[in-house]
Amino acid sequence: MLPCLPLRSLSTARPLPPTLAAYKWTTTIDTRWEDQDNYGHVNNVKFYSFFDTAISRLLLEERLLSLPPTPRELIGFVVASSCSFLAPLRFPEPVTVGVRVGRVGNSSVTYELGVFSAAQACAVGSFTHAYVCSTSHRPQPLPDVMRAALQRLS
Repeated sequence: MLPCLPLRSLSTARPLPPTLAAYKWTTTIDTRWEDQDNYGHVNNVKFYSFFDTAISRLLLEERLLSLPPTPRELIGFVVASSCSFLAPLRFPEPVTVGVRVGRVGNSSVTYELGVFSAAQACAVGSFTHAYVCSTSHRPQPLPDVMRAALQRLS
């Protein structure tokens, strides 16, 4: 077994995590017993699930996504994602996920996300969707109504 070493103090050059108020839209997600790993905290892969769930809820609420997609409808493929972990989560803590739009491109959108327990930022990350035709999987320009809804969340 490896010994535990004392943590070094954090450099003052490290940026402060965002607050929940920095995000335009939020949703609450319950953690589950199965989300924990052997170390007793929510496993890192679950944070990507929180991101995906929050974005899907946002798109459904804004009527930018229908389930299942209709033929020739745009669907978003995840083409990039990242996550920086700031503090552990434990079951049964509910989490609040904040979402804002960082960039709207011709056929893609990058979401910026924060995962919070109470008011503490536990993780921050990004998620990029490239929008494609549901049948051909070819990139498609974002419709004006979608672009407008996403820009409101910037």
